[in-house]
Amino acid sequence: MTEFDLSTAQTELQGKNPRTILKAALAHFDNIAISFSGAEDVVLIDMALQIRKDIQVFSLDTGRLHPETYRFMEKVRKHYGIAIDILSPDREQLDAFVKEKGLFSFYEDNHQQCCGIRKVEPLKRKLATLDAWITGQRKDQSLDTRGDIPEVQLDAGFSGPGKQLIKFNPLLNWSSAQVWDYIEAYQVPFNELHKHGYISIGCEPCTRPVLPNQHERAGRWWWEDAAKKECGLHGGNVKSA
Repeated sequence: MTEFDLSTAQTELQGKNPRTILKAALAHFDNIAISFSGAEDVVLIDMALQIRKDIQVFSLDTGRLHPETYRFMEKVRKHYGIAIDILSPDREQLDAFVKEKGLFSFYEDNHQQCCGIRKVEPLKRKLATLDAWITGQRKDQSLDTRGDIPEVQLDAGFSGPGKQLIKFNPLLNWSSAQVWDYIEAYQVPFNELHKHGYISIGCEPCTRPVLPNQHERAGRWWWEDAAKKECGLHGGNVKSA
């Protein structure tokens, strides 16, 4: 890892293309990983492997994913010949939560507690072992929660005492159309659910297809305020009221 100056990197990478941001991320950090769940993340894997073959990739298995998503994860693993670190929730926490509230409490009291156990806690464990991570966030996924984030940032939500965690967002300024143009051009694997009206894909109970002309995030946590649609992985994007 070379010495990293966040302020300088933010200035140098502002508005840059994904490959430039990825090259900078992989040049500065050895202990860095790509967070993989959707179409954007596979584009990043495809690009990153052209720069460095030993890139770490991890994914969250909440236990509530669609069958198609599990098959998608395996397709990506085989297509690229890479290891994917699959992260699972803490069994004791999850058992206690389900015993107390059942399997669908999020429809009544919002998704934050469920996501906290199934996603945030295992992610926190993983990020504690890293110096930096790479995400597929795009601004146009949600102007309410992602419109103001930079190409590279201090991840204050997951940094610990005496250790700063850096987060790179190489696809920040790309549109969904650009992502899918890349997928088609380079024959990148994608989740079969995209053929059935799903755009933003999360857990099965919290994801549904979107109608024509609906925003892609309309299919996630549709019963909640659009300005709060973050599961906690990027919880710092949500502005305080």
